[in-house]
Amino acid sequence: MAWLSLSPPELLFFICCIHLFIYYFRYFVSSKHKQPTVPVCWPVVGMMPALIFNIHDLHAWATGILQVTGCNFFFSGGWFPGMKLFGTCDPLNIQHIFTSNFKNYPKGEEFTDIFDIVLGDGIFNSDGDVWRTQRVKMQQLITHSCFHAYVAKSSRDKVEKALLPFLAHAAKQGHAIDLQDVCLRFTFDIATKLVFGVDPNSLSIGLPTVPFARAMDDAMASVLFRHAMPVVIWKLLQKLNLGTEKKLANARKVIDRFVEETIEKRRAEKKETKQIEYCPDLLSSYIDDSETGQVDKFFWLLMQNPHVEEKILGELKSVPKSFTSDGMAIFNPEELTKLVYLHAALSEALRLYPPVPFEHKGVVKDDMLPSGFLATPGVKILISTYSMARMEGVWGKDCSEFKPERWISDNGKLKYEPSYKFLSFNTGPRTCLGKNMAFTQMKAAVAAVVYNFYFEVVEGHVITPKISIILQMKNGLMVKVKQRNVV
Repeated sequence: MAWLSLSPPELLFFICCIHLFIYYFRYFVSSKHKQPTVPVCWPVVGMMPALIFNIHDLHAWATGILQVTGCNFFFSGGWFPGMKLFGTCDPLNIQHIFTSNFKNYPKGEEFTDIFDIVLGDGIFNSDGDVWRTQRVKMQQLITHSCFHAYVAKSSRDKVEKALLPFLAHAAKQGHAIDLQDVCLRFTFDIATKLVFGVDPNSLSIGLPTVPFARAMDDAMASVLFRHAMPVVIWKLLQKLNLGTEKKLANARKVIDRFVEETIEKRRAEKKETKQIEYCPDLLSSYIDDSETGQVDKFFWLLMQNPHVEEKILGELKSVPKSFTSDGMAIFNPEELTKLVYLHAALSEALRLYPPVPFEHKGVVKDDMLPSGFLATPGVKILISTYSMARMEGVWGKDCSEFKPERWISDNGKLKYEPSYKFLSFNTGPRTCLGKNMAFTQMKAAVAAVVYNFYFEVVEGHVITPKISIILQMKNGLMVKVKQRNVV
């Protein structure tokens, strides 16, 4: 890395040259290509310019490249260390990496460095014996019968006492609301309840400010930049406390403060009530509730596909229900497990819009992947779950369509799809143990909302992706809420 030893004038000149090069690339090269093309590998900077100017629409850009290259692509960052990336959405590669040769593809030290400020040494950020020990503990917690009952009750209560009243108020007022924000608050409240046994009540009339949620958004956006930057660059920014690293450090303080205060509050409550019986909360952040955060994408898809909404409504009419004091219908989560079309529609939404649109793996030893690529130590493997959903070779020519029927067999039952082509809940030894919990929460929310309300997107509202490792809409989802005549 001789360029790091340049004198200030030389370094300034080098930076100016890079800026001029990027300017040229942006206005005289990239503008000529409207169809997806493989990025040009330039001297010194490799393919970095293409990445920089497409990071605002990273997932769609990567999808275009993988469609052109046949699900596999090697990205070179030139002389920048740590920027040798192999992108894939090939199911055979995924099965090999996540299952067949699992030990050779850990999260890796670089993954740990990137996520350390958010995930620490928890189960999602660990490998080897540490990961195995935590997973065993997590499995014991999740399979406990009290925990299943706790999840169902918490989900139903939150729907009945917070989500439905808020939407009814919005419908009565006639004002546009950000449905994405509402769904995120719903998820946040339930997750906090399950983890700590405390409901922060962020989904209440007036939508109070939630510093923790805002800090998590800042952290997720900053972590994406860590993936796109050479390690030496973001570590320098971290040391100097500048740019995205400064924002990430500030977010960490807010996150830590929230966790500490919430734990202390829970301890005080247990001490005051002197509870001794088994309590299924305090899961030590083992449960990944990000799947439930995709409910907003589900409602957006329903607005684009009213025939799907009608089928869900028809299925819900056959389910026993009770009514709130305001006359709104609510469902028992156990009854919803029998609904095939609702489950299929949720699976299809998760296929098209996976909560985490890409996975990150390191390489321990040289290994030939089924696609023919030789994976070597030092190469970072990125698996695009977002792109895989849009590959005709994987899901057929209708892969970009929202089609719940692809999950239903000819005899009307749910169709099995291998997890290595449907990665929303991971696959192999690291398969998400919270999958059933996520579906319980989503079904409780979706069934009650669809049965009692419908939405209309505000005219002129632009849907565009947010720069984050969690798939979200940059401008939210602005809608008008309409109440149905419940029967």
